[in-house]
Amino acid sequence: MSGHSKWATIKHAKGAADAKRGQIFTKLIKEISIAARMGGGSPDANPRLRTAILKARGANMPKDNIDRAIKKGTGELEGVNYEELIYEAYAPGGVAIFIEVLTDNKNRAAADIRNMLTRAGGQLATSGSVSRLFKRQGIITVDGDKYTEDQIMEIAIDGGAEDVALSDGIIEITTSPEDFESVLTVINEKGIETMSAEVSMVAEAEVALEGDATGKVVKLIDRLEENEDVQNVYSNLEIPEGFESE
Repeated sequence: MSGHSKWATIKHAKGAADAKRGQIFTKLIKEISIAARMGGGSPDANPRLRTAILKARGANMPKDNIDRAIKKGTGELEGVNYEELIYEAYAPGGVAIFIEVLTDNKNRAAADIRNMLTRAGGQLATSGSVSRLFKRQGIITVDGDKYTEDQIMEIAIDGGAEDVALSDGIIEITTSPEDFESVLTVINEKGIETMSAEVSMVAEAEVALEGDATGKVVKLIDRLEENEDVQNVYSNLEIPEGFESE
């Protein structure tokens, strides 16, 4: 999960440091490659590539990996051509799910996503019915054990951030999409190590479920995220305090 609740942001940030690092790097490489293919290999002239590189740096991806991904996108190295797809869906309980896909086989991706939704009791939604429930927002996370909230707040707010908050040991910096790059640049220039950095889809309002329904939706989102074609999954599910995924 990415950027749609405090719990999800923390889960995503910690994921960058655990066994999922390889999976995260694979998704970042795909994003960099398609950005380079569509707009060229120069970050200065390609805003999407510039943002993808910043996101990769936020996840501490080595420079060599980034350079190879760019060259695959521009054709200097052999690579795969990916298509971008968006799926909007509803999970049980009316939870909205927004799925971003980068795939080299759209029929496979469509079948996999439809199957996962159906098995979980969810369904695809009409275009626009889910996206209107979200707004784009920059999310940068920093380890609260390494830095203090006041320390990060002074740097981030001066750089143009909208808010800084500490939750469960993670300092979360929020920005507008337009200010994301400048805020992240200021943080990097101060030598602050980030756990994750990306422009996400953030829910305008969250949906709370009762009983074990929350866990079932979380499992669906986890399965979607683990799919090789799925790039990002966002939802408006409210995660109750103390919730632990099985």
